[in-house]
Amino acid sequence: MNILVEIVGWTGALLVLGAYLGVSSGRLTGESAAFQWLNALGAAFFVLNTWWHGAIPSMVLNIIWSGIGFVALWRIARRDRGVRE
Repeated sequence: MNILVEIVGWTGALLVLGAYLGVSSGRLTGESAAFQWLNALGAAFFVLNTWWHGAIPSMVLNIIWSGIGFVALWRIARRDRGVRE
């Protein structure tokens, strides 16, 4: 189980790093679904890893971070369907 949790954690790190690299290089925007998916999933993967290791402050941060990303994805989906808020 330890190795699975570590793989999930490292995958989360790569996803968040990829999002940051994409925005910093101009390949993604903060409003793109790809950026939000990378961040939301990366943070969600960090939640499992930080919980496993007992890093509660980091876990709470990543729950919030993931939530922000999934709310942004919901708004992007609504925008793309032409639904007004």
